[in-house]
Order: sequence, then structure tokens, then C-alpha cells
Amino acid sequence: MAAPWEAFGHEEEKVGAVYDHGLAKRLVRYLKPYRKEIFISVVLLFAISLLEVAGPYITKIAIDKFVRPLHGGAVPEVAVRGLITLSILYVFVLIVAFALRYWQTYTMSMVGQRAMQDLRLEIFKHVQTLTPGFFDTRPVGRILTRVTQDVSTLNELFAQGVVAVIGDIFLLAGIIGAMLFMNWKLALVVFTTVPLLVLATAIFRAKVRVSYRKVRTRLARINAYLQEHLQGVEVVKLFNVETKEFRGFDRANKDHYEAHLQNLFYYAVFFPAVEFIGAIALALILWYGGLGILEGTVTFGVVVAFLQYSERFYQPIRDLSEKYNVFQAAMVSSERIFDLLDTKPAVPEPAEVAAATGTKAGRLRGAVEFDHVWFAYKDGDFILRDISFKVAPGEKVALVGATGAGKSSVANLLTRFYEFQRGSIRIDGRDIRDIHGRALRRQIGLVLQDVFLFGGTVRDNLRFGARERSAEEAERALHEVGGGRMVGRLPNGLEEEVGERGVYFSMGERQLLAFARALHYDPSILILDEATSSVDVETERVIQEALRRLLEGRTSLVIAHRLSTILDADRILVMHRGELREQGTHEELLARRGIYARLYELQYQGQGAGAAENGDRAGAGGGNDDGREASGRSSEGSESPASAEPAAGSRGITSSPE
Repeated sequence: MAAPWEAFGHEEEKVGAVYDHGLAKRLVRYLKPYRKEIFISVVLLFAISLLEVAGPYITKIAIDKFVRPLHGGAVPEVAVRGLITLSILYVFVLIVAFALRYWQTYTMSMVGQRAMQDLRLEIFKHVQTLTPGFFDTRPVGRILTRVTQDVSTLNELFAQGVVAVIGDIFLLAGIIGAMLFMNWKLALVVFTTVPLLVLATAIFRAKVRVSYRKVRTRLARINAYLQEHLQGVEVVKLFNVETKEFRGFDRANKDHYEAHLQNLFYYAVFFPAVEFIGAIALALILWYGGLGILEGTVTFGVVVAFLQYSERFYQPIRDLSEKYNVFQAAMVSSERIFDLLDTKPAVPEPAEVAAATGTKAGRLRGAVEFDHVWFAYKDGDFILRDISFKVAPGEKVALVGATGAGKSSVANLLTRFYEFQRGSIRIDGRDIRDIHGRALRRQIGLVLQDVFLFGGTVRDNLRFGARERSAEEAERALHEVGGGRMVGRLPNGLEEEVGERGVYFSMGERQLLAFARALHYDPSILILDEATSSVDVETERVIQEALRRLLEGRTSLVIAHRLSTILDADRILVMHRGELREQGTHEELLARRGIYARLYELQYQGQGAGAAENGDRAGAGGGNDDGREASGRSSEGSESPASAEPAAGSRGITSSPE
């Protein structure tokens, strides 16, 4: 059995190609808007390379023309003036090279940041087009890694990758040309060390490629493990397993340390190896150049210049080896980013639908019809089977049944979070597949048991998705759902910060804000998915009164386990094993003595009115529809784990934003 920390990071395991032409071609697209800056940077690198090549050559001239001739009777004043002139020229070359290097580095860093900004915006925009089904199977931490870490990795490629490699090639070409120009025989002697360097580089690349992948894998596991256990810290403490979880994290941490240590080992061997090969080149220069000086075939200045060129010759080679890791990381990150960008929404928006309806539509009356609908989260494993029912405009319809019966799936389909396989769903006689998703969801409000509040103020959350409406209307909506007293207790009123996910507010207060947000959103159709199960009795009374006002003139679909909350529904639909088995009013269903009657009896037998809540879990399937509806088969025929359904809008969105 795999250790817990081994459950994360598997997508990192495969070692991809160092260079992929298709990926590189797509990456170039993000640099095209900055062609001018890149061209300037390349020109600057060419100039910098010439200046760096000029330095040793100036030294050669100084020695051969003004230093060595002193012993042969040259005029000291002329030699001194010449040395001063060349020294000033050398300093000038260094200053200009420094200024150009600053300009080039700043230019490419700016290009990298802009390209990274463009890519992040594209990823975020694309992620918003994906349906909840995509997020059901991908950890949030993995998606965050795409937007942050992977994009930052590409920034290094944009800023210091391709263009820097061009600069290194310019410098290498300049050094080789200068050495061949000064003394081609001595240059060839120096180049005899190149095969050793090529061999060392090839071995280094093969080793570091695998070790780098291991580092990424272990780091991904640490991130995912840490995120999961921070989110579940209350459960960890409840079961007193802090020590066990610490050991798991310690093991994952050690795995990362060992992988990183292996990676460092290869670098620790490679760079001294390059230095050693460079030292061999220096020794060859001293040997062959010294013999040349003695024989009169090589000047002293040439030998000194070769010694300087030799040191600079290996610097771009070391840089190119370091860039290998940059390219390796960039190919891995770009592959993962483009895999995300290439993911198509599970619920497509055909071009003709977008053209016909746009993203806005007139207000709907709210007539809902499910016509022989079949739906499966996984192919062939149907959660809903041949579901047919109608809801008239303004009608309040309740959905009840055991956990896994398919209640939340109905809401998921109505909001087009998922695509059904058979049948049709119509609103006001129009197939919802012929309505743009944004236009459709602008007419549907969704309130879940697990309310999601965004960081910001109370007012910001109330106006979420309905910015076109005034702040005064948002405040009025909160008062209409009975939130006036809550606002009165807040030190800053509607400007009070709610904290991350609304952590500064109680569950009941968050629920009130969710109702107010839905009211302010002003939808034609309202879906309540076990929306009052997490509030106390007093708050529930306030909410029930507010709901009566909220539901007036609106079609409403109420998913409930607590049957006490839907007794006044115009009609109750009873779901069982993905099928619609019964429908009618509360009294009609009790008289029928079927599934609904059994659920009702299980909740209320032997209990007083004040203890009714204790029977909710046993009577209605032992759970809520805010997560997957089933964890196994029960006597009521709950769905298996593989076919269990996520709650409608499983991210806790109260109502769909624009």
C-alpha cells in the first residue's frame, strides 16, 4: 500500500523531452508582442560580446607594442603614453559593457514579466470557463501551481533563457574568431580540450535531467500534502493523529531533501570538472605558447591574451550548461500549462449559441421542464435515469430522498454545470443548450449549505455578481432576510471584513449573507440545496420568514433532508436510486404510504417537535448534498462511490456571477 505522501505529484513522474518544437513554438507566441524589445536586446548582446572580446586583445597590443619593445630601445615616453591610452580605452570598454549589460538585462526582465503577466491572465480567464466537473478531479493546489510556480519558471526562460543563450553563442564565436586570428595553431591546441568538455556536459545533462524531475515530484508531493492537511487540521486534531501526520510529512520532506541533494551532487561535480578542463587548457597554452615564445613564433602578448580568452571561453559554456536546467524546467512547465489551456469545457458553448443569445438574456418566467433526462458523471454509470417533471413559473417544488438519490444532480444540470447525456431540459419552453451559459446562470440563484464568502467586506459579498445594482439595494436585501440585527452588531457595518471564506462570521451569519446575496442577485429561478440545515432554530425562523418573501414570484427548487422545511411546498418530488418515484403534496404523499411516508415516519416517530432534528440524518440518508452524495450502497440503494454526485455548484457559490 502506498504511503500517504506518495498519493500526490504523480503527474511529475514522466521525464519529458528537453526541447519540444511544438511547445517552443507556442511559447514564442507570448514573446511576439515584444519583438522590438527582443531585437534591441539581441543587438545589445552582440555589442557586449564584441566589447568583451576586445579586452584581451587590447592587453595583447599593450604588451607587444609598448611593454616588450622597452627592452629593445623604444622611447619610454611613447610607451607610457601608449599604455595610458590603452588603459583608458580598456576602462572605457568595461564601462560601456557594464552599461549595455544593464540595459539588456532590464529590457529582457521587463519582457519576461510582461509575458508572464499575459500568460497568467490567459490561464485565469480559461480556468473560469471550465465547469465544476473539472475541479472535482483536480486538486486546487495543482491548479495554483500552474498559475504561480509554472508561470514563474517560464519567466526565467523568457528573461534569461533564449536571448541569454544567443549572447553566449555570440561571445563564444567572438573568442574563437579572435584566437584563430591571433594564432590558429595555438587556438587548435586549446580546442583539444573541447571533446572532454562535451563528454562531461553530456553526462551531466543525462544525470541532472532525471534528478531534476525527482526534485519536482517530491516538491509537488510536499505542496499537496501540506495543503490537504492544513485544510483538514481540525480533523487531525479531533482524531489525535498529529504525530502520525507529522511522520508522513517528515518522510515526504526527507524524500525531497534527498532528491535535491542528488541534484546538487551533480552540479558539485560538473562545475569543478569544467574548471579542471579549463586548467588543462591553461597548461596547454603555457606549454605551447611558451615554446612559441622561445622559438620566436608566438609573441608574449598573444600568450597573455590566450590565457584571458581561455578563462572567458569556458564561462559561456558553464552558462549554457546552467541554461539546460532552465530549458528543462520550462519544457515541463509549459507542457503542464498548455495541458490546462487545452482542456475544453465539459459543457461547450457552441458558436451559434453564443452568436444567437450572447451573454445576456431577458428575464425568464421560470417554467422548468425535465424531459426524460439521463445523466452520468462517468460514462455509463447513470446517476439520473429517465427523469421527467415540470415546474410552473412561481411554483415551489421540493426534492427529497436518501443520500445519493440524485437530488443535487438535478440542480447541477439545471445550472449547466454538467452536461446530460439523454433527454432535454427546457426553461420557458427553450432547451437550455440553446441558451448561453452565462445568460442562463444570470437568471438562476443557488444557495448551498456550505456558503462561500470571498475575502473583502460584507457589502462586496452582497453585491457579488450584481455590481450593476446599487449598494443601497444590497443593504436593503440584507435587511429583508432578517440580517438587520447582525449588521447592527458589526463595528463597521457593511464595511466589516468577512475574512477568508467568511471565517469571521458564524455559520448562521454566513447563511444569512448567502440569502441576502441571492435576493440582491434577483434571479428568476432559485435553488436551495439544504440551505437552512446549518442554522440554529432562532435563525431558521428568521430565514423561513425571509424565504417566503424571497420566493414570491420566483420558481424555486428546494433540496432538503429536513422534511420540516418543505412541508409548505406546492409539490414534493421523491428521488430514489436516480429515479423520480413519487410526487405530490405533503398530504398526498403521506396518504400514499410510499417512500416519502417512510422517510417522514423515520424522522418523526417517537420524537417531540423540539427533537425532530435528531432524526434528520437517519431518515434522509445520513448526510447532506454539499459534497458527494454517497459513500457506499445503503439499504435505500444509495449510489456507489464511483457514481456519487457532487453538490450543485460544489464550490459554495451562492449565485452565479456575471
